Amino acid sequence: MSLISGFLFVAVVFTTSALSGVFGMAGGLVLLWFLLLLFPVATAIAVHGVIQLTANASRAWLSRRFIVWRIVALMTCGVVIAAICLLLVNYTPNAVTVSLLIGLMPILVWMPKTWFHFNAAKTSHALSCGFVAGGLTIAAGLSGPLIDIFFIRTDMDRRQVVATKAMIQVISHGIKIVFYLGAALSLSKGDWTMILLAAPFAMLGTQAGNRILQRLTDANFRTWTRWIVTAIGGFYFIQGVAMAL
Repeated sequence: MSLISGFLFVAVVFTTSALSGVFGMAGGLVLLWFLLLLFPVATAIAVHGVIQLTANASRAWLSRRFIVWRIVALMTCGVVIAAICLLLVNYTPNAVTVSLLIGLMPILVWMPKTWFHFNAAKTSHALSCGFVAGGLTIAAGLSGPLIDIFFIRTDMDRRQVVATKAMIQVISHGIKIVFYLGAALSLSKGDWTMILLAAPFAMLGTQAGNRILQRLTDANFRTWTRWIVTAIGGFYFIQGVAMAL
């Protein structure tokens, strides 16, 4: 990673962490796209896991009193099962698959709430969410919009949603790093130095985003999330189609 790329990397980490601090997921979408420009797919997903784990950990800590731990525990079981299944089939990611999977995710945020009967407060639903969303996190790098549909019918407010999602994403990204550990270890010392230097900026960005989150109403939070995720997802989908042609 050149010096210019390194400085740009730090700026992107701060900005995307702030975006995730507000909306809980949009920043991760942008960060992964940038990393795919710098590294091979598996390595990009591993680095994305390191940065997102840092950002989500700081977000979870700032909102720790709002975390619903029972849901986190159940979803973690699902993530572990998904990781084992992907290991058994020897899954290897590629740019086209990742782009198309992420590009299709925004469809979920536009579907009528009445179509979904998921509730993360229910044991079986939380386990299912962990399995499906955890599998997608490992396969494509992230799964924010998919996790959201399991929180639609809960009585949780925006702070509980962001805090609980942050904690489960800490765990999901941690498992993702282990899954792609070989790719992560292939990075040079210079790359790892820049990644470690960027980590504090992920926390600073999260703190900045958290301040904005406190000023948003629940209605504005959901509206802005929908449009931002849709715009980013549309870009991913077009990119994926272009790569496949």
